[in-house]
Amino acid sequence: MKAILALLFFSFAILSFAQNTRQIEICPDCPVSTVKRGVEVAEKGDTLLIRKGTYREFNIAVDKPLTLQGEPGTVIDGEDRGEILRIVSDSVTVDGLTIRNVGTSYTSDWAAIRVVKSKHYRIQNVTLENLFFGIYLERSDHGVVMNNRILGDAKDEYNSGNGIQLWYSKNVVVEGNRVEGVRDGIYLEFADEVRIADNVSTKNLRYGLHFMFSNNDSYTGNTFEDNGAGVAVMFSRNIRMLGNTFRKNWGSASFGLLLKEINDAEISGNTFEENTVGINIDGSNRVDYTDNNFIKNGWAVKVLGACYTNTFSRNNFLYNSFDISYNSK
Repeated sequence: MKAILALLFFSFAILSFAQNTRQIEICPDCPVSTVKRGVEVAEKGDTLLIRKGTYREFNIAVDKPLTLQGEPGTVIDGEDRGEILRIVSDSVTVDGLTIRNVGTSYTSDWAAIRVVKSKHYRIQNVTLENLFFGIYLERSDHGVVMNNRILGDAKDEYNSGNGIQLWYSKNVVVEGNRVEGVRDGIYLEFADEVRIADNVSTKNLRYGLHFMFSNNDSYTGNTFEDNGAGVAVMFSRNIRMLGNTFRKNWGSASFGLLLKEINDAEISGNTFEENTVGINIDGSNRVDYTDNNFIKNGWAVKVLGACYTNTFSRNNFLYNSFDISYNSK
């Protein structure tokens, strides 16, 4: 009986919360005409419906559970003055916005969207243009970054940021995004239990995807094409790399995939095509390489040494200049 009463009370509380949430309309001619003002007047659980138009705002702090929903043609323009959207609350959704013109700073990693010490966030269907950093997740767990377009115009590594960056964040899904023209397309540092699936990362200055000190992650079904280098997995363990395409990553120090001091990994069902080096392996142990295709690379596989208990099986080598090089010989 007590359990039934508790369930009824919980259901009533949820229903009351849903009934009390509101939709706040934002438009240039509305009573609420800016996104900042919308956040200020909103209550927990409200939806800000941001109508089509350009909102010239930056340093917008979202400090309560809200949904920011943009119509097609809704633009937040930071006018190169700083960070644009900063989320510091759990349970925030950002959907359907275009955000452009993030400021560049040599002391702060300004981002179009930064999530700080928050959980259960969702960033989806967003277009980011002319950015420093795109989406920056800082000590933020249990989130989804899905179906976004991140279009940078980076020229040099020193004054450009990463498209999607995870720092000390775990249990995050990064899926269906297109990242182009930034420093690293997707960057993970101390980011565990992350799933990266079905993204396209192309024409980035450094890496399409870059792991540092990140464990128990997977990336599947992604395309890494025409980057400075495809993917770098460094100082990490238990990484599953399945069904990805590494294509046309050319340069004097380029590769489809770099493995640097990683352990206990699975590399299966991938295609390495037209890279300077398909896979460059250094100090990596207990890695299974299975059912991969190496096509028209300079070197298909290059092993630099200090690699133990690795297994190669059922891989295809077609039209590479060199199939395997060990210790540069």
